[in-house]
Amino acid sequence: MKKNFLKVVLSCAIVAGTLSSCNKSSSSSKNISRGTGWKINAKEGGFQHNSDFKEQETPPGTVFVEGGTFTKGKVQDDILHDWNNTPTSQHVQSFYMDETEVTNVMYLEYLDYLKAVYPPDNPMYANIYKGALPDTLVWRNRLGFNETMTNNYLRHPAYAEYPVVGVNWIQATQYAEWRTDRVNESILEREGYLAQDAKYQVLNGDIDGTFSTEAYLNKPESVYGGQIDSLQGKQKRDSINNFASRSTGIITPEYRLPTETEWEYAAQALIGTREYNNYRGRKKYPWEGDYTRNGQRVGRGDQLANFKQGKGDYGGIAGWSDDGADITAEVKSYKPNDFGLYDMAGNVSEWVADVYRPIVDDEISDFNYYRGNIYTKKAIGEDGKAMVLRDEVEYDTLPNGKVVAMNLPGEIKMVAVDEEETYLRTNFSSSDNRGYRDGDAGSSRFYDRFSDDDSDQRKMYDAPKHKVERDSTGKLLRQYDTSNYRTSLINDEVRVYKGGSWRDRAYWLDPAQRRYLPQYMATDDIGFRCAMSRVGSKSKTKNKTVRSKKAK
Repeated sequence: MKKNFLKVVLSCAIVAGTLSSCNKSSSSSKNISRGTGWKINAKEGGFQHNSDFKEQETPPGTVFVEGGTFTKGKVQDDILHDWNNTPTSQHVQSFYMDETEVTNVMYLEYLDYLKAVYPPDNPMYANIYKGALPDTLVWRNRLGFNETMTNNYLRHPAYAEYPVVGVNWIQATQYAEWRTDRVNESILEREGYLAQDAKYQVLNGDIDGTFSTEAYLNKPESVYGGQIDSLQGKQKRDSINNFASRSTGIITPEYRLPTETEWEYAAQALIGTREYNNYRGRKKYPWEGDYTRNGQRVGRGDQLANFKQGKGDYGGIAGWSDDGADITAEVKSYKPNDFGLYDMAGNVSEWVADVYRPIVDDEISDFNYYRGNIYTKKAIGEDGKAMVLRDEVEYDTLPNGKVVAMNLPGEIKMVAVDEEETYLRTNFSSSDNRGYRDGDAGSSRFYDRFSDDDSDQRKMYDAPKHKVERDSTGKLLRQYDTSNYRTSLINDEVRVYKGGSWRDRAYWLDPAQRRYLPQYMATDDIGFRCAMSRVGSKSKTKNKTVRSKKAK
């Protein structure tokens, strides 16, 4: 019996040794090129590659949304009959999305950073902070007393976890760009590429410059006003790679506004009704069923979202507030949908990235559909490297007179792509593709390639063109377009917003409903949330067959 026991022990030892050697072999083989047989990640130098990378980490504040195929634009009710929702079959890649709308406290952190790093009392920076401020006057109503919200909604701690409003589309995209830099800056500190106190030295004014992700990737010596060498992390100071690159796998893709396709797909959350490779039943709202009230015993009769129930009814009667709010509500006040996303119906409507057009052109694209592409490239300086806007800030005066910064100091200068990138290409032929196949001169039914007339005057969409400029004294001159021959409000500066808000009836809670507003305008019922593309695999887990609840 002892002999048998010894045999078993020896067998286990041999198996364990074999597995250990296999693991060592597997580990070492990852660092041997299958193409050349050379070492990868050798201390002596040569090709460096993150062979231990497994998958993209979930960015702060977001949840994973696994992509898939769905029917975009399919609404249960089409009361307006405005040719605005044509069902199309679309596929969207996996992405990450903020679990809640961007809140007041999240946006205040952004404002605090801008004010500290770019002091408004500095004439060069004067409009950076001012241009990022939400428009608190959106709460005013000619026949309503809303001054409490005007004065308190953004900054009072009682509204800290409420969605930020009064932010236009341009401000929302700039917040997303700023957030990208702050998250990557934090990751580089965590991984030892930057000193732990680097970001605070910027805030305290010890460093004359800041961090930009694109500048770091393209011209790292320019970051932090050229003082990055003094801010190198201890772990990477003596290594071969002093700077992280995209190939290290730790730099996250950019935060951005979700595309309309992504937003609608995430709001529908059809994954909750998936049965094998099909969706069972139909969903009118982000939750199951065709009703807006809770049918469960706990909370029965309560609304499942924050919206306007009827004329003059923003929250029910006293003592039984059926949606718990009269204006916006604190985020996470209602249950999340099956992707784990909160308030994808009600509370506030949300900006998405797309330029508005009445029709989705699925004949040309049914994969990651998005209208709004403007392709750019890095401007190259005389030294052959990307140009960094060290002390330059470009401002733009919007049609409503608001001045916003189009870049921040330390960012890479970007220019439109030209013939060098477009020559003999089949997938794109110009930098600006916002009007492609629906609004640009070549797509217009009036287009005549042999005409000597200016084709720009013969566009399909002829929206008003207001002009804003300043005179020699700095006074703002607003010139309204008084033409009687305008045919549309649609142009390339009009953006889509989705989802019903606290001001809307249930009709707008349908994820497929869509509306539009000029990108420079803000309201008291439109907010936003950020998204980020997923790199790598479509799913976080292997595709497994899951039995339906009924079959269990």
